[in-house]
Amino acid sequence: MCSNCDYTIHARQHHFGWDNSFEPVARVAPGSTIEFECLDSSAGQLTPDSTVEDVRTLDFGKINPVNGPVFVEGAEPGDALKITIDTFKPSGFGWTANIPGFGLLADDFKEPALTIWKYDPASLEPALFGSQGRVPLKPFAGTIGNAPAEDGHHSIVPPRRVGGNLDIRDLAAGTVLYLPVEVAGALFSVGDTHAAQGDGEVCGTAIESPMNTVLTLDLVKDARLKMPRFTTPGPVTRHLDAKGYEVTTGIGSDLMEGAKAAVSQMVDLLAGRYQIDPVDAYMLVSTCGDLRISEIVDMPNWVVSFYFPRCVFE
Repeated sequence: MCSNCDYTIHARQHHFGWDNSFEPVARVAPGSTIEFECLDSSAGQLTPDSTVEDVRTLDFGKINPVNGPVFVEGAEPGDALKITIDTFKPSGFGWTANIPGFGLLADDFKEPALTIWKYDPASLEPALFGSQGRVPLKPFAGTIGNAPAEDGHHSIVPPRRVGGNLDIRDLAAGTVLYLPVEVAGALFSVGDTHAAQGDGEVCGTAIESPMNTVLTLDLVKDARLKMPRFTTPGPVTRHLDAKGYEVTTGIGSDLMEGAKAAVSQMVDLLAGRYQIDPVDAYMLVSTCGDLRISEIVDMPNWVVSFYFPRCVFE
């Protein structure tokens, strides 16, 4: 428990999807600090003892639970909710899966696969990948958002202008996030915590890991914010930079096809160099490799690059 927190939102106080008719689990004043006991994105369906067969039988109606919603007093449409991300309290357990039909290279990897991770939640030393790899960790919440103005129940999967399944690795401790408010009270929720992720989360999952997070919720009145924005406390890739990167590219007139080409080439490179199964390489790069748009002005072709940190294997 957080001794300096005003509220705790417990693991059982979660929901699936977005709906502005959900009853809030707490009503808080602006400036309140809250601890959220977040579940992993499988809502506990995958455990340290899970096998690949459990991936086959996942209930997708229970994917990406988020804790909340929290009603922030005084929040009105047109305001911005200011979320100061204070700390994360990792669990030490995580998983990464290839889920058939999901992910950037779904057409290439059609069978389920699963990696179970164990890491030190206190030191956050890099998590072991097989006998050769060590993935640096950077905890964050993948899904963080307010309720949308549109009535009805909405899928948790796509990100939205009010936040949601953003999967932005840099929403880590110390970052300040601003989200548009579209309904009274904002109806804020958070979950889908990760121990590590590459920019792009290319296989569709990161190191999915249950953990607590402590956030402070405040208001910026009449901000008229159109989309989420955030401020980081400093450099964002120091946990990956030390040994440099291997980089592959995709070049063409379609950014999505370019991204697929860049990632596919990296999967082939790592699988061949380190003698690992291509699907394992695919899951690995999802946890720590970064997709970047390197060039988008020299029509008709654009350049997408995929950066893989050499520190994982060196």
